[in-house]
Amino acid sequence: MRGGHPWIFSDSVRDQNRDGEAGELAAIFDRDDKFLAVGLYDPFSPIRVRVLHAGKPTKIDAAWFERKLGETFAKRDGLFDPTTNGYRCINGESDGWPGLVLDRYADTYVLKIYTAAWLPRLDDVLGFLQLAPRLVIRLSRNIQELAKNNFKLIEGQIVRGEVSESPVVFLENSLRFEADVVRGQKTGFFLDQRENRREVESLARGRTVLNAFSFSGGFSVYAARGGAKSVASLDISKHALDSAQRNFDLNPGLTCPHELIHADVFDWIKRCTRKFDLIVLDPPSLAKRETERADAMRAYSKLIGSGIERLNSGGILVAASCSAHVGAEDFFDIARRAAEGSARKFQELKTTGHAPDHPVSFPEGDYLKCIYLKFV
Repeated sequence: MRGGHPWIFSDSVRDQNRDGEAGELAAIFDRDDKFLAVGLYDPFSPIRVRVLHAGKPTKIDAAWFERKLGETFAKRDGLFDPTTNGYRCINGESDGWPGLVLDRYADTYVLKIYTAAWLPRLDDVLGFLQLAPRLVIRLSRNIQELAKNNFKLIEGQIVRGEVSESPVVFLENSLRFEADVVRGQKTGFFLDQRENRREVESLARGRTVLNAFSFSGGFSVYAARGGAKSVASLDISKHALDSAQRNFDLNPGLTCPHELIHADVFDWIKRCTRKFDLIVLDPPSLAKRETERADAMRAYSKLIGSGIERLNSGGILVAASCSAHVGAEDFFDIARRAAEGSARKFQELKTTGHAPDHPVSFPEGDYLKCIYLKFV
């Protein structure tokens, strides 16, 4: 707690004065009965308390939450101009809102809840978020049943305004994208890769591009605007590929050929004989728990090695990971070792981390990393 970590696990609690209910404020004291922190209590999670405030005692009331919200939004001031109206407004623990995420897509906002501690406080939270004319609630899988049975709240529920059954269209750096805010993955789109998409755009001119694990084609659209010779979107999900094509169609100025490849990426990239000038590898998390870490590292190594084999001379590999259980330096080391093992000369162009609207304040929150390698 003194180091700023926002979680207290159930097996770290030595004693408590009584049983708590979800959403109650829990005061934390050290073994000398000195105040450490105050947070939201969750009896349904191994993370028993999610810290709101640490240090000296303070009063946690509506005024405190309103001040905290103002501070959180102020961090985004000046980050985006009118050409971008899709971004993260609240990034959970790292913004001081543990277990709560708020994303904006044009005039529609999506509130994702990861802990039962916020469920009894939802009306208060909605009161603070008066700026949102249309608001959708998304629920982490582990709390959906509890939310439905105890709070009459269901996944994808529209709690304010009218939201069409069709995906919401928003702007990112003047490009138009759709976000399925009711049923899509996460809150509807992967906003955290915005800066890497811009980087890929700057590298794409005149190149043949493969966007593996393409999802809804974010990297593909940017590469096309960057002047790519051709773009191929590769994904195991037909639904995702359909969305990728719709995102191309939303931007009629894109003229380069766009190929959709419906296949398992690991199998396809290993077996195919085609080569590309720029390959993006952005898989979903391969280690959702610590026990999967070793297997994930081996999978990343094989995937990156296969990607390198599919590169033309002068080609660029962009490899990303969103697995929090595989640290940045470990991931970058895997990529470098795979590059060295290819026996090809290569240049490391850069590494990147989190986007500015996705700040990180503690180790477990640091999940996104990306490396750019150019091969002779």
